[in-house]
Amino acid sequence: MRILLAEDDPLLGDGLRAGLRQLGFVVDWVRDGVAAERELNDGGHEAAVLDLGLPMKDGMDVLAAVRARGVRIPVLVLTARDAVPDRIRGLDSGADDYVVKPVDLHELAARLRALVRRSHGQSDEQLGAQGVVLDAAKRQVSLDGQAVTLSSREFDVLHALMLADGRVLSREQLEQRIYGWGQEVESNAIEVHIHHLRRKLKPELIQTVRGVGYALARPQP
Repeated sequence: MRILLAEDDPLLGDGLRAGLRQLGFVVDWVRDGVAAERELNDGGHEAAVLDLGLPMKDGMDVLAAVRARGVRIPVLVLTARDAVPDRIRGLDSGADDYVVKPVDLHELAARLRALVRRSHGQSDEQLGAQGVVLDAAKRQVSLDGQAVTLSSREFDVLHALMLADGRVLSREQLEQRIYGWGQEVESNAIEVHIHHLRRKLKPELIQTVRGVGYALARPQP
């Protein structure tokens, strides 16, 4: 799951990026409001953690601007501004969640997973299809009740396809969801991950839509 982190404090930003990466997130980190707005408009992330006290452009103004353009990415505001009027303004400006610093890292991760689930119309941490169950919080996958070991990339590809719930994702969309800035992507990386998922789970689980991309195959009635 790829997220955008907008935080100008170098120590806090580095700690959040490292901690969220350990919990399975792909994290791209920006340090000012102009960069945050640009990346939010780009639409390459599943969710964003947005500080309000950013240089160059205040986070509240960033949030209002991207919502005015129709950008729907889930945004979690993480800020030291704890006054009730600030919370109200943040939520009314389009924040999906508002958290006051300091925050427990595991709670932050859980809130992000919840925001992404809801943005995809899902309500449960566990996603299932054809006997395959994926637990996003534990980063575990099972097939007919038996644990299956996946690489981190394989897990992320499967998670993206399960969140899509039958909608086709192109190779480029999958790459965008599982690789962050500066990470080298082999030209056939997604195809390799799909091949391994089919071998470890079920060959018929993931459908190739020729010339378009991949989707979870819906079982035949």
